Amino acid sequence: MNLIEHINETFSQSSRIQQESLESSAGTIARCAELIVRRLLEGGKILTCGNAGSAGNAQHFSSLMLNRFERERPGLPAVALTTDSSTLTAIANDYTYDEVFAKQIRTLGHPGDLLLAITTSGETENINAAIEAAHERKMLVIALNGRDGGRLCGLLLEGDEEICVNADSTARILEVHLLIIHCLCDLIDRQLLGN
Repeated sequence: MNLIEHINETFSQSSRIQQESLESSAGTIARCAELIVRRLLEGGKILTCGNAGSAGNAQHFSSLMLNRFERERPGLPAVALTTDSSTLTAIANDYTYDEVFAKQIRTLGHPGDLLLAITTSGETENINAAIEAAHERKMLVIALNGRDGGRLCGLLLEGDEEICVNADSTARILEVHLLIIHCLCDLIDRQLLGN
């Protein structure tokens, strides 16, 4: 396969997985957007976390909330727990890397807040610990997940939501997660600002 054929195959695979995810997740994406808006209108904030590419997606969501998506609006309260290197390394050094998000959630999270947890496997211990910490703080959870959902699925409680991209490629899962994040931001703006 030459380079052009490989590029075509990559785009085709990404489009196919996006379409499959649309068919299985559109209703859940809409419920998640409604849940986020409800939490924001009740005075809550959104905490986000993820590792590697998922950290980038978590930070991207937070920046779109705090700044804006495609329309002008006041900033919305969202905090990416992935960005404070001093805090992350202190927790990892003094405790364990599995606690880097959970410890922040136990301090910054309050009932009425919401955790957006992003993982491509459902097997990431610091994300699963973050979900448990969010529940301790009486927070609801939206999980952007991947593959078969992993251990994370068993941690979700009533009222939580999961959008799972059933694919084997981490890159394809991250691409769909980014599209879902853009859908969420657009739906949040539509609910707050109208069409």
